[in-house]
This record gives sequence, structure tokens and C-alpha cells, in this order.
Amino acid sequence: MPFMQADTLSEQYPLLQGASPETVEWLLSVATRHDYPANRAVVMEDAWGNAVYFIESGWVKVRRHAEDSSITLAVLGRGDFFGEMAILDESPRSTDVVAMTAVKLMSISAQRFLQTLFKDSQLHHRLLQIMVQRLRQTNLRFQLRHQPPAVKLAATITAIQEAYGEPVGDGVDLFNIPRKDLADLADITPEEANKIMAKLVEKGWIVEDNARSVLHLKNTRQLAHLAGRL
Repeated sequence: MPFMQADTLSEQYPLLQGASPETVEWLLSVATRHDYPANRAVVMEDAWGNAVYFIESGWVKVRRHAEDSSITLAVLGRGDFFGEMAILDESPRSTDVVAMTAVKLMSISAQRFLQTLFKDSQLHHRLLQIMVQRLRQTNLRFQLRHQPPAVKLAATITAIQEAYGEPVGDGVDLFNIPRKDLADLADITPEEANKIMAKLVEKGWIVEDNARSVLHLKNTRQLAHLAGRL
């Protein structure tokens, strides 16, 4: 299956929206496409720093390993990218990236991506902007560390919905992230996540469509209010 056109690529990936058409064409010409099934490791610990990866479809999670367990640090979906920090940092890593669903990725080698950054100042600037946005999200999670579990979970769902939610009918559809991963992201226990989600479903704020692995958020305003965002 051929890659998408350059103009479509710019529309799908916020990182590339400020890049010149020549830059996008060049990246497209040197990119490699990958298809992974669910639960397959996309990037292993020792492979960080080799390339930058763009998500064409599907969902991945970034995990940190600690002894015999793992903690989900981030969940990324269509239009996002990862690996940009590793190409600048050669220190050993204890994280990997795993496909949560079937995933289509586009990769660009570290050397070629760095060459492109030096040539296109707008792409460089846009990358810095997105990295700052991610840092602010991390800071927000840190500020919420002493908040009640329900506030933490609402803030997590709201942030993911704002980044990846698809408006549908009377609400917004979002990938139904497994409870353990959602709990890790919100820094609460899986038991707390299950209890709070059951209450949100009971209130009618969220409808679970397990057949499609979708959460339908019917009241995003109330969720944002609970998260302290309004």
C-alpha cells in the first residue's frame, strides 16, 4: 500500500504542519512503513535512538520497566510521533513501545531526521513547541499527585480526549484504554480506576462500547469540570 500524499501527511501530523512542502516531500521519500499486530513490541529498549516514528493508525503505549513489572508512561494515537528525544540522548533506557491495537507506523532514521531539522527552521520550531506542550502535560500530572483519584482519572481522560477524541453524534469517541494502563497514566490503582469508571458509566457521562473497544464520552464538560479544567 503506498504512502499518503505530502499534503495529507501535513494535515495528519501536527509536527509537520509548519514544515515546508519540500521538507515533507523529502521525509516522505526516505520514510519506511511498518505494520504491527496488537501486543507486539514496536521499539525495544536497545533500539531507542535509531529513528523517529509517526503513527498513521492505531495506538501504542510507552512502558517503563521495574524489576518484573511495567508502568505505562504514555499512550499515543494517530497523528502523534515518538522517538524524537532518544535521538538526542544516548543514555541507556529501560522503556519500550508496544502496540495496543494493530498499528501502522512510518519511521525516519535519526540521521535523516536530524538533517531535516537543521535545514528547516520551522520544523525545528514546531518540534520545540510540541515538546514544551508535552512537558506541560507532565507538569500537570505532577500537580495533580495529591488530588483525589476521581480528579486524577478525569484529568487523564480529558487530556487524552483533547488530543485524540473524535466528535461523534452527541459526544466524543475515544479508544477504550485498558484499565491497568489508564490507572498507570492517572497514578491511581486499577481498583480505583474500575470503581470510578463504573460511577461515570452509571452517571451516563461515559458509555462503553466493548465490541469496538471505544469509550463514548457523552459529557466532556462535566469530566473537564471534575478535572478542574473549567
